[in-house]
Amino acid sequence: MQRYLEPGRFVDSDHPLVVEFAERHRGASRDPVDTAVSLYLAARDEVRYNPYVFSRDPETLKASHALAAGESYCVPKAILLAACARHCGIPARIGLADVRNHLATPRLLELLRSEVFAMHGYTELYLEERWVKATPAFNLALCRMFNVAPLEFDGRSDSIFHPFNRQGERYMEYLADHGQFADLPEALFFDHLASVYPHLFQEGSPFLSGDLHAEAAAAS
Repeated sequence: MQRYLEPGRFVDSDHPLVVEFAERHRGASRDPVDTAVSLYLAARDEVRYNPYVFSRDPETLKASHALAAGESYCVPKAILLAACARHCGIPARIGLADVRNHLATPRLLELLRSEVFAMHGYTELYLEERWVKATPAFNLALCRMFNVAPLEFDGRSDSIFHPFNRQGERYMEYLADHGQFADLPEALFFDHLASVYPHLFQEGSPFLSGDLHAEAAAAS
């Protein structure tokens, strides 16, 4: 269990930005479940979800980078929650899965050339002697724009994406789980992404660019 409490290259729980953020949002209670819920809400809502900031630079995957940028996508946000949890003495690890996103914007789907969001990141926290899943990806404001209920987390039940939105339309479908890790497996992560989105890894290909919040607001 010790490896799930120690700082890692990407789960940089000892970074000053992470330490400050965790201390500011851990809440007054020292009950691990209460602390985990407070940290989950902070990771979910204080860092905007924006998949367009994806980069092939590994440094952008660090928890500290997500805080410095103020926006990120599911993997660094899951890493941020894990890093904050570790700082507060809660064992945490990273999970990776492929999902099909039925409610992405047309522009994002066009750029990805697929409905599959490979290497979706989630967090697992060890609470009350069991691992519990938490998914701090979509911030509250973005959920409102997509008319999807925000994912809540009570520290005791798994918090994973809903299969349907409020209108009963398909929202998110889990396709494959790649496992859980003490720190992000860089080679596995980028190799799988390159196999799913080869056009994004070709020599000279541009990074994604855009603002998902602006696209969602324009469509709503």
